[in-house]
Amino acid sequence: MSDALIDHGIGETRAIVVERGEIVEAHVERDGDGLRAGSVWAVRLMHILVAGRRGIVVADGHEAMLEPLPTGITEGASLRVEVVREALPEAGRDKLAKVRAVAADAPDAAGPALAARLAAAGHRVRDVTLAPGDPLGDAGWEEVADAAASGRVAFSGGLLTISPTPAMTVIDVDGAGSLDYLAHAAAVAAARAIRLFDLTGSIGIDFPTLGDRAARTRLGSLLDAQLPPPFERTAVNGFGLVQIVRPRVRASLVERLRLAAVETAALTLLRRALRTPGPGIRELTAAPPVIDWLAARAHLLADLERRTGAAARLRGDARLAISAGYAAALV
Repeated sequence: MSDALIDHGIGETRAIVVERGEIVEAHVERDGDGLRAGSVWAVRLMHILVAGRRGIVVADGHEAMLEPLPTGITEGASLRVEVVREALPEAGRDKLAKVRAVAADAPDAAGPALAARLAAAGHRVRDVTLAPGDPLGDAGWEEVADAAASGRVAFSGGLLTISPTPAMTVIDVDGAGSLDYLAHAAAVAAARAIRLFDLTGSIGIDFPTLGDRAARTRLGSLLDAQLPPPFERTAVNGFGLVQIVRPRVRASLVERLRLAAVETAALTLLRRALRTPGPGIRELTAAPPVIDWLAARAHLLADLERRTGAAARLRGDARLAISAGYAAALV
């Protein structure tokens, strides 16, 4: 049984799964994520977008895409739905959560939170929120988060570049040396990254071109052995391209950290302030967009003050990069 360490911070929960001393999964769940997969709600159909196919409902104050539409339903009708996919961050505008109609007598249900999902997956969950020091950081969280945010994952002999797009997540392989060796090393690294960052939906991997069909078959077999289930994939074609499809339920760590950089920096800064020792005022210094984000969410600062027993104040510094904020305890 692998260990899952979970840390309930301010505004977000982080968790890692550790096997043989290595982080193999990293997860973030945020308070503002909206509708959680698996939850059941009573809703009203607000708009029909495509007759007989899809429409917009509102559940718990959040819009969601209902697909398919029940037969004969009209705008304004009440029904019960289950969330099958959470909202997804995308550049410009988030993609709405997706729901499906369920029986009218289906009871209300809350989708499982991160800790419950990890336990259901068979991991031994340990809550390290109040543990001394920084257990997730000591295990290597920052390195994993940096790789997810940049999309750059180094492996022996090469580099993966992970790019989320609205249509699919693309993994590009670069490196030197034997193409066969590079492709096989990249397959192991890509499979590890897919599990580590919880990459789901359609995933395209651009391996080096392998002209030999037997080599492509061996590469496909290696992927089958390394990829976290469940998945489907195409054959590796003559240009080295393969498409993998995994069930899409929520955003990957890459999408969360890259497409919500200001929010990520602000919540990380709160976590640093929470673990800053000393009895004095907690001063949080960061780039103006990060400070503005925090200033608009007084409840998060109030939670920081409650947990530390000290007042908190914000200070903007335009010289700092978005991710370069820091916290200090002032006497």
